[in-house]
Amino acid sequence: MNTRVEHAFKPFTAAPVLVGLALAAWVLTVWRMRGMDMGPGTDLGGLGWYLGIWVTMTAAMMLPSALPMLLVVDRTSPAGAWPFAGGYLAAWTAFGLAAYGVSRALAGTGVLAWDRAGPYVAGSALAAAGLYQLTPLKRACLHHCRSPLGFIMHHWRSGKLGALRMGAEHGTFCVGCCVGLMLVLFTLGVMSLLWMAIVTAVIFAEKVLPAGARFSVPLALLLVAAGVWLAAWPDSFPGLVQP
Repeated sequence: MNTRVEHAFKPFTAAPVLVGLALAAWVLTVWRMRGMDMGPGTDLGGLGWYLGIWVTMTAAMMLPSALPMLLVVDRTSPAGAWPFAGGYLAAWTAFGLAAYGVSRALAGTGVLAWDRAGPYVAGSALAAAGLYQLTPLKRACLHHCRSPLGFIMHHWRSGKLGALRMGAEHGTFCVGCCVGLMLVLFTLGVMSLLWMAIVTAVIFAEKVLPAGARFSVPLALLLVAAGVWLAAWPDSFPGLVQP
């Protein structure tokens, strides 16, 4: 607590760099992913290539909504925001590896084939993402993501290693908050710049805007309706690249 008081008026030194990194991540993501959208069931390629894309894409999507937390950490921690950011991205990298494994396993079964059960699986995934919006876990994780000062007060650890651990903890809460929306992205096309931008905007609105916590129920209804639409009439679903 004393350390936080001593650094209460430390200037925001990392803000311009963090904003610049988010913009650079978007530029690099657009450059690398342009023309790669193959819709649902997109082949994720080799693990090394996928990880490079995933880390860049995660930075582009998550840094804007994580910026309030990073600025609070930068102002209150002697270690600054960078160890925290490293832990945060490490949590998302772990999630990306898990998603890669699940995707590979499902691809091997053929269940994602669009001329078989693909539309029903994709529709069910959208509906599941919608229902997740209404769970206590989602609400708890969103509360942590929307309360930077509260998170710092309850999870404070000193030193660079402590900041790294705090970042990993906050990243885990962020994964819990956004896992349903990331499922939407994987379902509709993980290499789709359109859906990536839409999911990023929704995540930012939920975590940063004053009324963001109220979006959960309308978003849940929208996702469930979209799931039914995709399963029943996949050819008419807007913005979807047919595999």
